[in-house]
Amino acid sequence: MKLDVIKLDAGKAGEIELADDIFGLEPRADILHRVVRWQRAKAQAGTHSVLGKSDVSYSTKKIYKQKGTGGARHGSKKAPIFRHGGVYKGPTPRSHAHDLPKKFRALGLKHALSAKAKAGNLVVLDVAELAEAKTKLLAKAAKELGWKKVLVIDGAEVNQNFLVASRNIEGLDILPSMGANVYDILRRETLVITKAGVEALEARLK
Repeated sequence: MKLDVIKLDAGKAGEIELADDIFGLEPRADILHRVVRWQRAKAQAGTHSVLGKSDVSYSTKKIYKQKGTGGARHGSKKAPIFRHGGVYKGPTPRSHAHDLPKKFRALGLKHALSAKAKAGNLVVLDVAELAEAKTKLLAKAAKELGWKKVLVIDGAEVNQNFLVASRNIEGLDILPSMGANVYDILRRETLVITKAGVEALEARLK
């Protein structure tokens, strides 16, 4: 498939041929869902924790005699049924990450790129570079191009001036090609890839 290449000033910079096996697939929601779940599970902190019976601070003295009270037998106020007692089988710190094959993750990225291309929300930019690291310049260009929630994917390295200028612009993020991922692509309205980014992604996903 072919797409027009634009400049930051909205001018045209020719055309580019995009690989159909990366940008021309029929997007599958089940594949995208599995990869996003894997990403979000891996990102979970897993620091949830509660105090169990052995963790709460209480005397270990038997609270009342075993027999003759007419009540149930108890040995400690640390039991979960008592106020301030330990929690039974509560959450403990753990990793939520699960395995997903590398080939499947790559397939998910292809489907995310194809989904943006099919929806008409894929833009190819000549270069993501600025002469000066000024937010005002980039904000003006983004407004004229109609970019609101946008992710810019560059080549192996991101232009430092462009990166600094983008930091204070709400809804505009930039990543190097190796940082491209399904979750970040799908959560933005528009996906902008530089020519260097296209080459790097095609080399990565071949």
